[in-house]
Amino acid sequence: MANDGTTAATGDGTATGSGDTARSLELLWGGGERPSRGPKPGLTLDRIVTAAVAVADAEGLSAVSMRRLSTELGTGTMSLYRYVPGKAELLDLMLDRVLGEPLPAPGEKAAEAAGTDAAGSGEPDWRAAVDTMARSYLDNLRRHPWLLKINQARTVLGPSALRGLELALGGLRGMGLRDPELIGVIITVNSFVEGLARTQADAAEAVRQTGLSDEEFWDRQRPYLERAMLSGAYPMMATMAEDTFSADFDHFEFGLRRLIAGFEALVRERAEAATTA
Repeated sequence: MANDGTTAATGDGTATGSGDTARSLELLWGGGERPSRGPKPGLTLDRIVTAAVAVADAEGLSAVSMRRLSTELGTGTMSLYRYVPGKAELLDLMLDRVLGEPLPAPGEKAAEAAGTDAAGSGEPDWRAAVDTMARSYLDNLRRHPWLLKINQARTVLGPSALRGLELALGGLRGMGLRDPELIGVIITVNSFVEGLARTQADAAEAVRQTGLSDEEFWDRQRPYLERAMLSGAYPMMATMAEDTFSADFDHFEFGLRRLIAGFEALVRERAEAATTA
């Protein structure tokens, strides 16, 4: 790590915080966008980020480059560098942009978005908040599958990221858990959603790369799998129901309901401990 707080950029620019973090923070929090100069006075940082997100959505993160964006925006490549140092810093801006998409409008409280609890206490219904959090994140990952390719271990936190965290914590405050545990709830839910979304995205990518549908792929293996099941070597799998791997089973709903049930058990445990203390 350099003394100025920057980190060495990865070759493909897919790690947030891998560029000049000081410059990224200036651009994210305002005061960092330089005035337009040159023959394209309409060029702005907002237009650059919007174009980068559009290219990534359509063709993947690898298609995003300063040269490609200059073509999309009809300007010279060097003009872009007056606004953003490079792809690594641009990635920080892109991430904060899409993280802000599913959020309520500024000023709208998490309780208003998620509703209040059944007891009418005025506290946000944390179950609804968890449900909304999971569904919003899944929708965001489906709109922007390139998010799954990013290493977010060292995210440069911008306004959208912090506002999303603020709203999430506000929606969960009725759980009565300690602060580290509330962060644990968010991490647990997001990890579940990311895992499921990655599986779906990988399946879609496999179809594109091979030209084989899922049905065609498994049909090719069917004779071998049937012989394996008849061999007696796999007794548990051989006795599973025919619909075990059916595409009709909603793994997202199943997993989300189980997560919420687990959180409910912890909340009850803490409430009971508080009353007996």
